[in-house]
Amino acid sequence: MPSPDYSALLRWPKVPACYGWLSLDRRGRWRLRGETVTHSGLNSFLNRQYAHDDAGNYFVQNGPQRVFVELEYTPWVLRLTGEDRLETHVGEAVSEIRGAAVDDEGNLLLAIPDGIALLCDQDLPALRRCLRLPNGELADDASILAAIEQAASGGSALTFVWQGGHMPLRSLCRSAVPEHYGFVASPQPPLPGADS
Repeated sequence: MPSPDYSALLRWPKVPACYGWLSLDRRGRWRLRGETVTHSGLNSFLNRQYAHDDAGNYFVQNGPQRVFVELEYTPWVLRLTGEDRLETHVGEAVSEIRGAAVDDEGNLLLAIPDGIALLCDQDLPALRRCLRLPNGELADDASILAAIEQAASGGSALTFVWQGGHMPLRSLCRSAVPEHYGFVASPQPPLPGADS
C-alpha cells in the first residue's frame, strides 16, 4: 500500500488532530459524521491517505492534520472481486492470507499483510466453500455453528482453505478482536498535558 503524503507536516507541524468526524463501517464505506461518503474523489483521497500509528490508531492524513478513524469493526474490510481474488476497501489486491478466524457473531476475519480484515458480509456466502472439516470435506451448517459457539474458548475444528493454503480457523469473541490484533477501534485525544 502506498504511504500517505506527509510533506505538509514540514510546514505546519502543530495542527491539532481531529477525532469523531470520520469512521469506517463494517462494509468498508467511509462515513463523515455518520453520512456515507459518496463522492468518488473524496473516497479516493481517503483511501490513498489511510494509515496508522505505532499504537494501532488508524487515521487519514489530511495535509498537516491527522483525522483519526472510528472503526465499526476492523481497520481493513475485504471484498471478493473475483473467484479467488480479494481486495481491501482501499482497492489494494490481497497478496496473501496469513490467518483466519471466526467470531462469536459469525464474522469471518482474515489476517493480511496490512493487518486484520473483516470479510464484507455480502461475500460470506461465496467464501463458505473455503471452510473445511478436518477430513477435507466442505463444512456443513452444524460445524460452522459449532465454530461460532466455540468462540469463547478459542477452539475450532475447521480449516480455511485459500489458493492452496490451509490454515486453522480460530474462534474468538468479537470483543477480544482489537486487543488480539493490536488496533484501536475508537481513537481518543490525548489527555490534557500528555505528550502527543
